[in-house]
Amino acid sequence: MKIGTKILILFLTLNLLSCKSSAQETETKKPISVFDFSTIEKFRETKLKGQIINDYDSIFSPLEMKELSDIIYDYNIETTRQIVVVTIDSISPYSDIQKFATDLSNYWGVGNAEKNNGLTIVMCNPCRKIGIATGTGTELILTNEICKKVIDQTIIPEFKNGNFYVGIKNGVVELIEKWK
Repeated sequence: MKIGTKILILFLTLNLLSCKSSAQETETKKPISVFDFSTIEKFRETKLKGQIINDYDSIFSPLEMKELSDIIYDYNIETTRQIVVVTIDSISPYSDIQKFATDLSNYWGVGNAEKNNGLTIVMCNPCRKIGIATGTGTELILTNEICKKVIDQTIIPEFKNGNFYVGIKNGVVELIEKWK
């Protein structure tokens, strides 16, 4: 067996074990998933690749994806905090995008398991919905009220003008500034 394969197996095993112990500690707080994300091929592939921008609805140009990825990646390197952006064309069978974002974020394991410092932005353009899911560590700084204010005052006005990239980028930059 190649050394790379052994390292990958070790990493995945440790990751699963840390998720299991974390899940046991917060079992009463963990939302029950309405949808089994493991059955969706595109989500399973992305979880393994660890992408920052997951543009399933093809909203962003390659240049926009690179620029947004660079902003988020640099912040992650500087702070160890993780931000993931997802665009999708449906949240079915969910009706609440916030619940979808939270369940997806938990499934992907966004953020450091010990610090719970992840943030996931999910945008569904056909649904005309956007949600921000925060880890419990993130929520100590970026409260639901702060995230809602960023959505309502920064992101949505750009969306109304058809500027989806500008809305997401400005929202990410503002969230990063408030998170420092």
